[in-house]
Amino acid sequence: MPGPHGAPQSGSFLCPTELDRARVVEASARVRVARTICAVVVGLALLVIAPWVGWWTLIGLGVIALDFATLERRLRRSARPERVAAGSLLLALVVAGVAVAGSGGPDSPLLPWIVIPAMTSATRFRRQVVVALGALSVAVTLAATIPVDPQAFADDPSLVIVTLALLICVSVIAAALLHGELEQRDLAVLDPLTGLLNRASLESRVAEIEQQARITDAAVSLIVCDIDHFKHVNDEHGHERGDAVLRDVALEMRRSLRTFELVYRIGGEEFLVLLPGVELREAVGVAERVRRAVAAARPGDLEVTVSAGVAAASGAATHYGRLFAAADEALLDAKRAGRNRVVAADEVLARAEGTRGLAPDVGAAPLG
Repeated sequence: MPGPHGAPQSGSFLCPTELDRARVVEASARVRVARTICAVVVGLALLVIAPWVGWWTLIGLGVIALDFATLERRLRRSARPERVAAGSLLLALVVAGVAVAGSGGPDSPLLPWIVIPAMTSATRFRRQVVVALGALSVAVTLAATIPVDPQAFADDPSLVIVTLALLICVSVIAAALLHGELEQRDLAVLDPLTGLLNRASLESRVAEIEQQARITDAAVSLIVCDIDHFKHVNDEHGHERGDAVLRDVALEMRRSLRTFELVYRIGGEEFLVLLPGVELREAVGVAERVRRAVAAARPGDLEVTVSAGVAAASGAATHYGRLFAAADEALLDAKRAGRNRVVAADEVLARAEGTRGLAPDVGAAPLG
């Protein structure tokens, strides 16, 4: 089902739409420098104040540093990167809560640092997640202060109250800024007719998947789909009915795919599906499932079918240009063979892999 701003739903609270998931993945490059600076500043501050709050607090810093050092690699290897990112934020919140409880509770000088996870969540997640993490941070703040020293809190609750107010303000402001940013982003990377991701959103995801495959030696498959005789639909029934067909086909494709299988409208009646971690045989099954779903759905209340070409590669051989060229050639074979069918490009890709590093990017769908 389409979600906010027309983006297809994936059914996850953390990432209900493809756009949300793309944002989680792409955030790594955008915030890497800022996150590194913040980590260094927090580390230096802990070193300076350790004689007053206790050297044991450096253990927490070590835990966060280890998580930080391995985060990018874990994001690349995971089919659900939003869970990895959320887990990292929750770990930072728990460590901050333990540090506050162990360094004075309501009088802890570390109290303001509980704000950091809620503040940084806005770099990756949608407004509802930011608000939820802010609420959880409030609960952690209360749990790490009042039970630790109720008398100290009763004598002077000002630091806890100020921290809670800061948490609420940061969460509200971050959520508002994020909402505005996502509205602008939707206009740039979502196809307005179908609600699918468009070419502009494909480039960074392709680079991420290529890098992930080369590091993990995992497979990547690509499906190129085309609506059969779409020009005939427009000529016979008009462009309004043609638009209805495109919307219905997009919806059936999204329903047929799992949450990490991203579908893009790359032009006219042509769609592209990226399948990280999927071998060729399984990808052919996915394409067949999509083909059958579209045929059974009668998009636009017409007898409409799709043809598909499938290609796969793994490890160092993964290259978008060669994958697209192979899948596109397989799609042409499906058209020549009578349409409404799926053709795999295993032989085509085997030839490309035999000369990898030399093959040009001929036939690649333009990015951006």
